[in-house]
Amino acid sequence: MKYKDTLSIFPENTSEQISLIRYSKTSCGVDFLLNTADSSEKRGWFDNEKRYKTDFYEFFFFRKASGFLFLTGRKIELHDNMLLIISPFQQQEWHVDIDKLDYTFLVFQEEFINNFLSDKYFMYRLLYCYQNDYPTYMSMDDKQMSFFTDLLKEIKQELRNPVADSYHMIVACLYQFLLKLNRYYAREMNLPFSIPLNNYAYQYKLLLEKNICSKIRVNDYAMMMNISRITLNKAVENEFGVTAAHLLKQRLLAEVKNELLFSGESVKEIAYRLNFSEPNHLMRFFKQQTGQTITQFLDEYKNG
Repeated sequence: MKYKDTLSIFPENTSEQISLIRYSKTSCGVDFLLNTADSSEKRGWFDNEKRYKTDFYEFFFFRKASGFLFLTGRKIELHDNMLLIISPFQQQEWHVDIDKLDYTFLVFQEEFINNFLSDKYFMYRLLYCYQNDYPTYMSMDDKQMSFFTDLLKEIKQELRNPVADSYHMIVACLYQFLLKLNRYYAREMNLPFSIPLNNYAYQYKLLLEKNICSKIRVNDYAMMMNISRITLNKAVENEFGVTAAHLLKQRLLAEVKNELLFSGESVKEIAYRLNFSEPNHLMRFFKQQTGQTITQFLDEYKNG
């Protein structure tokens, strides 16, 4: 059975040919908002070179891979022994020969995590989720990959043969998987990894995801959190090693790229919708952040 048959696909905007793929536990044949399998068991849903986004987290451990994908305006070359992490609602466009891919995947909705954790910022604490500065893909040797895929095998066993305590076993394995992977990612990317003093940085990250289209000033977020900009900036620097302004600019840049590539709107329309006072300010912001003009960026994308 093709795995894309296990997901409900709802066109979000047919004129732009972007679909939203929703996770459906009923179609998946499991009682959880989570699933894992090998590509030999369930084929991927990215075999059509169409643009789409999903409402769930995706983790791919590629043993064999070739081709590439566009992910939020970034071209990613696929290769053997590669980990790829995709956060929800990131726009994707795959260019692969699906028959030449060999991988293990994990997918789950944030609701699954929220059901057993009282920490609403947990997924935002994971350095590889909603990451705009560093790649969310990397090479991984056989030993390290086996460690993570073995945890997924335990989850799969509980999913396929559930007993009274299967939910708790799945939760335990997933929790270990996510935290161990976070440590690995922090080490590979040389990112700060210390005990947080408060939740300000993670709350800021969550608010950026929800409000970046309407609020593009750090002061706006500080006011929403009822703290000073200085306090917010210090918290962000302690947790992520960058300023609050930098985090906002990178998230805004990702949004601008998405709009330029996939919305079908003019630069003027995008500028006003993202609260730039005029199109020239958007164009200047883009050039400062990327070193390219918008025209150069779009030409590069069209030429592959």
